[in-house]
Formats: sequence, structure tokens, C-alpha cells
Amino acid sequence: MTTFKRNLIAAAIAAVAVSAVGLAPVVIAADKPMAKKTAVSPLGPLPPAPIPTDNPMSAEKVELGKMLFWDSRLGGDASSPCVVCHEPGKGWGDGGEISRGYPGTQHWRNSQTVLNAAYYNKLFWEGSVTSLEGQAPSAAEGNVAGNGDPSLMEMRMRFIPEYVARFKKVFGVDWPRMFHAYQAIAAFERTLVSDAKQVPFDRYMAGDKKALSESAQRGMAVYHGKGGCIQCHNGPLASDQKFYSLGVPENEVFRTDPLYQITHRWEHYQKGVNEKDYRNADKDLGLYYITKNPKDVGKFRTPSLRELKYTAPFMHNGIFYTLDEVVDFYNKGGGEANWPNKTALVKPLGLTDQEKKDLVAFLEALSMDKPLLMDPPKLPPYMPMKAAK
Repeated sequence: MTTFKRNLIAAAIAAVAVSAVGLAPVVIAADKPMAKKTAVSPLGPLPPAPIPTDNPMSAEKVELGKMLFWDSRLGGDASSPCVVCHEPGKGWGDGGEISRGYPGTQHWRNSQTVLNAAYYNKLFWEGSVTSLEGQAPSAAEGNVAGNGDPSLMEMRMRFIPEYVARFKKVFGVDWPRMFHAYQAIAAFERTLVSDAKQVPFDRYMAGDKKALSESAQRGMAVYHGKGGCIQCHNGPLASDQKFYSLGVPENEVFRTDPLYQITHRWEHYQKGVNEKDYRNADKDLGLYYITKNPKDVGKFRTPSLRELKYTAPFMHNGIFYTLDEVVDFYNKGGGEANWPNKTALVKPLGLTDQEKKDLVAFLEALSMDKPLLMDPPKLPPYMPMKAAK
């Protein structure tokens, strides 16, 4: 028996040794041969969302952030507010394979849910920003996203008396500034988190042994053992927040639709790849755009597995619509063996049909019983400025 298999068996045993304080740490084999084995953080309920010291929370700030999240005037042509790509009824994503683009363009990646985004230390699929405060302008001002000009968006808010008053109260400024608008949006997004009382797995961890079905309990053992999911999807967020290449196949639209192809080439260009990579652009290079290290081609950040019931489709290009498809993909050992930098952690699993069903049952148990829905706020109107007397 290999060391890797022994570790997975030990992990499976640890998986069912659950107490009120959490699962036992799991030891797994490292990604590279001869590398030191590492212990991973056990799954468990989410702690309170971390709050940055330079953007403290308040009810008034969250309320303002919610309004701005829904307000289409924070965008280029007033058609693309945050909520367009992050709809409550679609798991706070947009429900499509590839996110909608700014009118006249097309995006090139799946719109990730903002549920539990407060816990990430790097956001976007390639980890290009490190905070919700940094994510907001990237989306609002991104050319194939909101395409908003900061000075124009700022001036729009200054012609809305209610916003002027709210920014004065929340931030102590005479006029709305985009910097503060992004802080308010980030504060609102930090309230979009899983409620442990509604998550079967979290209730199980808190001592309710009936919270998980027998199938889900078997699936939890597969998750920690034969399935090896815990290797990358660990900790309370069910994500190690690291980057891996899995061999996820490219979405066919990039071969058939000119608008997608235009964005694909443009993204290569504006992210600063060399001419050879630009001329031969045939896949999303992921983390490589940030590091320019060839070893990072094709790597994307591990997404959280929380709220999967509501956040399909999956992967950076929305290639899978169901959890069954995702499990089948991993069971087969991921994508092509010769995919650039494909991680050694992904290999054929040999799961039975029952084990796959049980694993899906456990993955679904990481979601709340009901989706987090929210009514849109009432947005204030423009008013003409009056000349000073």
C-alpha cells in the first residue's frame, strides 16, 4: 500500500471522528514527489467574517453599500450594476457559463458568487486583488464588466441628494467619492455569508447528528478519504485558496463566437503577455497573467464549496452545470494528462456510482437549506443642482 493511500485511509477515519469542536486535522501527500507531507485545516463552521481596520462596519454603511450594489449608475452606460452579475436569485452569480459582458462586448470567465467572498484573501479566478475593496473597482471599471469611468460615476452620485447626505453621514465627506463607494459596497458584501444554523454540515458539527443524511455522512468519508477532496477544499471555507491546474477543458464558445474570441485576445494583450503567447492564444492562462511564471499557466484559485446548491455552473469557464459532472471530472482524473502544469493531486479515483452519489449529497450539505434572497432597495433619483446665492 502506498503512503498516499495510507494517508487517505487515515483521513477517512478522521473524517467520521467528529466532535463539537470540529474535525481532526488531516495529513495528505504533497503535490510534488518527495516533498514534505502537510497537514490541512479541517472543515468546520465559518468564523465571523474578518473586518479590515480601515473599513469598519456600520448599519448605515451596509445600507448605503446595498443601494450602490443595485444602482446601475455605477457603471459605464448605466446598464451594469454589481447585481447584474451577482443576482440573489442565481446564487449571487449570474447563472450563466460565462458572465455577461458590458454591452457590445462579452466577458470571458464565469461570474463567481459573492457569497462568503469576505473570507477570501485573493479574489477573482486568478487572485488579482486581495480585498473586497479592491474587487469592487476592478468590476465596476473593468472594460468587459462595468466599464465605468470613476469621475463620471462620482459626478452622477453628486447629483443625487440622498447619496450626498448618506456619504456625509457615513464617511464625513461633503461629496460622494468612488473610494468610499467601494468601501460601502465591500461592507455590504461582507454581510452575504452562510448562516450556520441553515447549513446541515454546520449543524452536524454543532452536535445535531441528524442534520446529515446517511448518504451525506458516507459522502463525508469519501470527501476526506478515497475522493481526496480535503487536499484542496479544506478549512471552514472549504478552500485552501491556492492555485492549481486541473486540465479543465476550454469552453466551446471561445472557438465559435467572435465576441468571445475578441475578449480572449484582448485580455491576453492587456494583461501583458509576450508576443508569442498573444499570437498563439488558445486558452485562459490563469495565474500566469499575474506572475508571468510559466509554471503558473492554467492555474486558478480553489473556489469555496459552500453554497454549491445555488451557484452552478462551475469552474472558471462554467463548463459544468451539475455537481455530478464535477464529481465525474475528478473521478476520471481531471482533464488531459498533458495539460500545462496539471497538478499531481488530481488522479483517477475509482469511485463507485454509490460513492459518487454520496459525495454529491455531502457537497450539497455544505449549502444552506434555503438560498439567501434579498429584495432590491429603493434607489434615490437625480436632482438638478441649484446655483449658490
